[in-house]
Amino acid sequence: MTFLISWLRRKSLFLTVSSLSVIAYGIIPTVAQTEINNTATGGADNFDRVDSNEVTLSASPADLRLTKTGDRAAAEPGDTVIYRLFIENVGQSPATNVSFTDRLPLGLRLVPNSVKGSIGDTEVEFSTPNINASSRGTNFTASSTATLQPGQSMVVNYAVEVTPDSIRGDGRNLAQATAGGLRSNQSSHRLRIRSGILSDCGTLIGRVFVDKNFDGEQQPNEPGVPNAVIYMDDGNRIVTDANGLYSLANVISGYRSAALDLTSLPGYSLAPNKYFIETNSPSRLVKLAPGSMVRVNFGVTPAFSEGKND
Repeated sequence: MTFLISWLRRKSLFLTVSSLSVIAYGIIPTVAQTEINNTATGGADNFDRVDSNEVTLSASPADLRLTKTGDRAAAEPGDTVIYRLFIENVGQSPATNVSFTDRLPLGLRLVPNSVKGSIGDTEVEFSTPNINASSRGTNFTASSTATLQPGQSMVVNYAVEVTPDSIRGDGRNLAQATAGGLRSNQSSHRLRIRSGILSDCGTLIGRVFVDKNFDGEQQPNEPGVPNAVIYMDDGNRIVTDANGLYSLANVISGYRSAALDLTSLPGYSLAPNKYFIETNSPSRLVKLAPGSMVRVNFGVTPAFSEGKND
């Protein structure tokens, strides 16, 4: 019998375990992590410790959902509209540094210091919005250091002014919330713009004059030039009166151009402008807002020296 036990021990077929211990190691995920790596170590008093293989588990990240509403469906120039964003964390991890971006349509302007946010009864402070304006509208981004826990929501209110340019816009703006590398859905609100007392057209006025000092402005001793012809980009032909003045009403708003026809002014050429190089051209580009009035002047100079005989 003694011989049999000794043989079994040599063949490692007879084991005696006095105590067994297992230690598991895991890493608690941070906000940005979506995976948990887990390992275990087992051993006994008379055995060396053995590490297990690594197991990776998926962790549900934060998930933002955005809803945008306005306090009215229609507005006209001069009105103030209040927008509300409802930002909700529908994921299972916290969302940090919650911010949002809104793309306002043409003619809507953010009211300074109007961005206010809250999580429940706690006020959320937003940074001064970063505003980027273009001919199509205005984009602005407001940032915060707030954290949305799973199931929490943030309410953001801000005001915009409706300007005369809004008549040429579509009234639709688009918002999106972000938190770190997370992005919410895009949510929009369409505002129906009424013209109100304003017309969607404007008025163009100006003068053609002899610019003696080449500063682009008519002085008391600089006479107007009659019968000068100005052409609009839509083909309209305008002729100056005896004082060199002209006006054109009911011009469709937007970016418009007017050009002086120098062939209508024998003996004159375009006056050089010493101060504004962009006015050294027989054409002018202006932005005409609905219901507004824009002035376009042209300075000319005699093509010959006064008092000189041919």
